[in-house]
Amino acid sequence: MFIDTHVHLNADQYEEDVEEVIQRAIDAKVEKMVVVGFDTKTIKKAMELVEQYSFIYGVIGWHPVDAIDCTESDLQWIKELAAHPKVVGIGEMGLDYHWDKSPKDVQQELFRKQIQLAKEVNLPIIIHNRDATADVVRILQEENASEVGGIMHCYGGSVETAKQCIDMNFLISLGGPVTFKNAKMPKEVAKEIPLDKLLIETDAPYLAPHPYRGKRNEPSYVPLVAEEIARLKELSVEEVGMQTTKNAMNLFGIQ
Repeated sequence: MFIDTHVHLNADQYEEDVEEVIQRAIDAKVEKMVVVGFDTKTIKKAMELVEQYSFIYGVIGWHPVDAIDCTESDLQWIKELAAHPKVVGIGEMGLDYHWDKSPKDVQQELFRKQIQLAKEVNLPIIIHNRDATADVVRILQEENASEVGGIMHCYGGSVETAKQCIDMNFLISLGGPVTFKNAKMPKEVAKEIPLDKLLIETDAPYLAPHPYRGKRNEPSYVPLVAEEIARLKELSVEEVGMQTTKNAMNLFGIQ
């Protein structure tokens, strides 16, 4: 059994065939999925999916790229929705210095506010980091994010930074890029980080693993991520599937 710990089934790319996509995931032994909503539209859709399917859980928050659009009432709404028994985390939150839609100071302020919100509702946080590692780690430390812990989503950094994050009570989640031939750092992380600190995800519809690279990703491909981690660690795919599932269920409080 596998858990896709980060998927956007609420994305427009699945508007026509979300039921078939979900069925293919189940057929591939992906028995639980965590759908991430990161703005008004995707949060609403995530909550609909959570209500509709017993095996789908929700993570809700505000994406750093759109930080400039987030209001206090949006944060209050997220806080209220977080009381839903199937909302298992707050995010994805963090910093994204690749796109310049939202100024860095605005992103950082919202990041801090969401960490504080997560502490209030006692849920783990899901971190989006693009080209902002030093600031992400610093803010996590300054805000004592270790109190709730969480996930470094679609991790692409160094082994050293991964260990720093683990020390702050975070799990390291690997997605499609670990399967890419030229993905040196994710492969090193997969080898070096203990299996009880790893999760697997797709981030679908983005970042499809090899051999689907460049195509629409979907949660039925998460076993390909597990297969590559198993190859790098010289373990069975079953072992990787079982342990990463256990890690996810413990973190999210899923029975």
